Formats: sequence, C-alpha cells, structure tokens
Amino acid sequence: MQFRIEKREIGTKARTGVLKTDHGEIQTPVFMPVGTAGAVKALSMEEVEDIVKARIILGNTYHLYLRPGTEILEAAGGIHRFNTWKKPVLTDSGGYQVYSLSEVRKISEEGVAFRSHIDGSRHFFTPERAIDIQRSIGGDIMMAFDECTPYPCDRDYAKKSMEMTHRWLHRCIRQFRESKPLYDYGQALFPIVQGSVYPELRKKSAEVIAAADMPGNAIGGLSVGEPHEMMYEMTEIVCNILPEDKPRYLMGVGTPANILESIHLGVDMFDCVMPTRNGRNGMLFTHEGIINIKNKKWEKDFSPIDPEGPSEPSRRYSRAYLRHLFQSKEILGMQLASMHNLSFYLWLADEARRQIESGNFVNWKSKMTRKLMTRQ
Repeated sequence: MQFRIEKREIGTKARTGVLKTDHGEIQTPVFMPVGTAGAVKALSMEEVEDIVKARIILGNTYHLYLRPGTEILEAAGGIHRFNTWKKPVLTDSGGYQVYSLSEVRKISEEGVAFRSHIDGSRHFFTPERAIDIQRSIGGDIMMAFDECTPYPCDRDYAKKSMEMTHRWLHRCIRQFRESKPLYDYGQALFPIVQGSVYPELRKKSAEVIAAADMPGNAIGGLSVGEPHEMMYEMTEIVCNILPEDKPRYLMGVGTPANILESIHLGVDMFDCVMPTRNGRNGMLFTHEGIINIKNKKWEKDFSPIDPEGPSEPSRRYSRAYLRHLFQSKEILGMQLASMHNLSFYLWLADEARRQIESGNFVNWKSKMTRKLMTRQ
C-alpha cells in the first residue's frame, strides 16, 4: 500500500491524497460505505459502484467470522470473489463489536471471550486470531485488535485499556509479519489510537501508534456518545502527532458536519452506518439540510428528493413518492433513501477534495456546515 499527499490547504490541516492498493487507487478524503456482512444494506454491488460511486467499502470481522465463516470465505477465494466487489476492502478488527457486546463478553490480557449474538455459542478472539481471520477475509486494509472504551469512562480504566490495546498491537504486528496473505494481493495493517477523552492518554497513544511505523493509522473510541467538541479536541491532538505522510482514518464518524470538521483537522478516511441506518428510517441528508421523509409536509411535494443530488435517483424521484413508499412499507423506499444518503456522503467527501484543491475549503465548509445542520 502506498499513500501520497497531493494538496494542502494553507491555515488548516486539510489535505488531499491518493491511497494505492492492489485493488485500485482511492482519492482522499474518502467516505467508505459499511458492508457489515459483506453487503452494503439494501444495495447491490452494482449500485454501490455505479450509483453511489464508492471506491472502497468495509467488511466487519466479527460478523463475517460468525457468518458465513472463514472456511467459506477461503473456499470462495476471499471477500472480493465472494461478494464480487472488485475495489478495495477495509476490514475492522472486531474490537468495536466486542465492545457493543458488553453483556456477553469478558476481556482479559489474552483476548476477549464472547457469545455469538446469533446462537449464543462461545468464541474467543485474541490479537493473533483477529489477524488470522482478516487474512481469511482478505481485506486490503486490516485493523489491529483493540478495546473500544465506552463514554463516559473512568480515567484509570481508560489508561489500563489503552495500555492493553498497545500490547495487543505488538502481538498483531508480530502475527501480521509472521503470516502471509492467502490470496494474490497484498494487505496492510493499521494500528488504532485509543485513550477515551483524556488528552494526555490520547497523546501517549498517538505517540505509540506513530512509533509502530505502519502504512496508515486509525483513531478509534470516538463517536461513542461524547460531545462533538470533545471528539474534535481528541482528533486534533492525535492528528498533530500521527505522521503526515500516512493516511489517518477516523473510525465510525459520523454526521456530514462531523466529517467536514474532521477533514479540517487532517483526517483522510471515514466510515459510518449513519447514511444507511438513518436512511432506512426515513432520515435524508441533502444539500439544504436534513429531511424526515415520513413527515406529512412532504405528502404533496413533487420536487426531487434533492434537486442538487449527486445521483440520478436523488434527482429522479420526488419527495412525495419516497414518502409514499415509506408509508406503504415498500422495500424500495429504504433502498432509495440508503442510495441517496450514501451518494450524498460520497459527494461531500469528493467536494471537500475539490475545495481543498482550489484553496477554498474553509469558506465552503463554513457555508456548507450551516446548511447541513438545518432541519427542513
């Protein structure tokens, strides 16, 4: 994997770049649709590629490990051949899902014991096992195994958790270097900065992760309930320490406004379930603000979902029609809303890139953020 910075905006940390993998190049900043179980919910791979215009998607290690399982993924030849996605894939480590299973998991120095949310069966993830599973899945970018702390979180617990995450990282790197890709392309490993919302812990963690000297770095443990200003503070601290010449990935973030502010702070890569999850519940992100398409006010609004929308469905179908689909519980409603939201997120990252290249990012961001936070 290779990364080069192409343009920086003076007065900010915002930059554009190109991330090169064996499955293609990714222009940054980039938003990555979440394909939890090897599929972006409600959309086909053709739609993700041709309408949403995604350049990379995520796969979830925890979910893919449980179903369909590594045996089937290996028999298929890896995730790309299994789901037919020909572009890059990033796999998370499973750490966040283990965090979300707080009632059915037990964390120790060796790893995490947990019960499957599917059938209650017992499983055990170690840092080494997380690497092996991601080798089986075959993501172009793999994540180190970490513990994602909740918010609020006691400082002593955050410190102990962070230090364990660092020890787990060294085990991940050793396993990564002692193993080889199972398929005919390379894989890269990203460590994850932790430390909850404590500046000194975030600083320490960023220093440890930077010293690991891996091809890229991730920032985890944010967007878990803390105030947005606190998230930005932690992100700024970390971005000031992580190497400039490597991509920075802010995990699980967030709203369109969150993404623009984080680009300003020096982040290159984003993912979040919000565009698809909120879309399936009728919340749309548009150029003029947020729409709850279920509201009666749209019943006779025959204007496009988003007249300036980046995808043809956003400009073709009316708000009245989309509301009708939701009222009728037609699956097509969730599909179109998800397609629109993802297209909008991808457009937002691409437009941020164009504005950085033109030297107008700060002015554009200020105007755009006000619109994005408006509820229509």
